Amino acid sequence: MLKSKFWQAFFALAPFISLILIFIGYGFFLFALLSTMHQGGDKPDPIALFGGVGVLATTIFIVFLISMGSLVFYIVHAAYNPNLRENNLLILWILLFLFTSGLGQFIYWIVEIVTKPEQAAVN
Repeated sequence: MLKSKFWQAFFALAPFISLILIFIGYGFFLFALLSTMHQGGDKPDPIALFGGVGVLATTIFIVFLISMGSLVFYIVHAAYNPNLRENNLLILWILLFLFTSGLGQFIYWIVEIVTKPEQAAVN
């Protein structure tokens, strides 16, 4: 799985795609919230008013799972990368993954996977 170009690209791009999913989920929540609000004097139904919260919470949960999967995938990939074993780059990449979230995985994908030749791939 670590050598699969599909999974490498998926986990590199998934945090950015997840950000788009968050905006879509939030937009659905706002649409559901604003479409059920009444203009008149009677009070709106709270269940109808906050019906989009479930969609937003589900979207956030899916994005969390994808982000954690991407983090674990790229930490394992960096640990098995023979190019990073001779120096302190392994520690640097892992810290970059932890502190920059999806941006670190994307940079690692470009620098260590896409631009390196095939023989330097993970064994």
